Amino acid sequence: MLVREVMSSPVVTVLRTDPVRRAVRLLHRHDITAAPVVDAEGRLAGVVSELDLLRGEFEPDPRASARPVETPAEPPPRHVAEVMTGEVVTVTETTDVTVAIDLMVGKRIKSLPVLRGDEIVGMVSRRDLMAMLARPDEELCQAVREALSEQYPFGPSWDVSVHDGVAELSGPPHPHADRIADVLARTVPGIVRVRHLR
Repeated sequence: MLVREVMSSPVVTVLRTDPVRRAVRLLHRHDITAAPVVDAEGRLAGVVSELDLLRGEFEPDPRASARPVETPAEPPPRHVAEVMTGEVVTVTETTDVTVAIDLMVGKRIKSLPVLRGDEIVGMVSRRDLMAMLARPDEELCQAVREALSEQYPFGPSWDVSVHDGVAELSGPPHPHADRIADVLARTVPGIVRVRHLR
């Protein structure tokens, strides 16, 4: 599965110069956990996450402590540029989803901007990947059948079933055709493995 099949697009971006509160409202309104930050020319300058935006926004509640609460020494950040992450890990539309997952795990990040050259064309997040895995087996089964009939109309017919995202193809053995069917079934977002039953 490729990133372009699971990414969210069009992408919601914020400007480096946007006030923090505007970015907070934008992420909340679009129900996203992070957004690419762009400069005045629309080029990727960073990423800002919910956690970045929360920094310094709340002062201690005096009711939570018996001691007087001190006023913070510095004012809270005012602009996105002050809280964003400047070193950005990105992927392309044709990056394999397994590579994106490895990056998320290894770098401990929730979202990756998706680039086509210098253009930001989407975001892929853990939530996007979870949505693919959450697709019902019946829906996945129908999608595999459609992929086989549309992409390989003159191939042999297979009985298709899907259980927990694993596509099972059964029918008479056709080594060459089975390899093609295997590839086509794996392109269906949400299919995690393909097995041939005899």
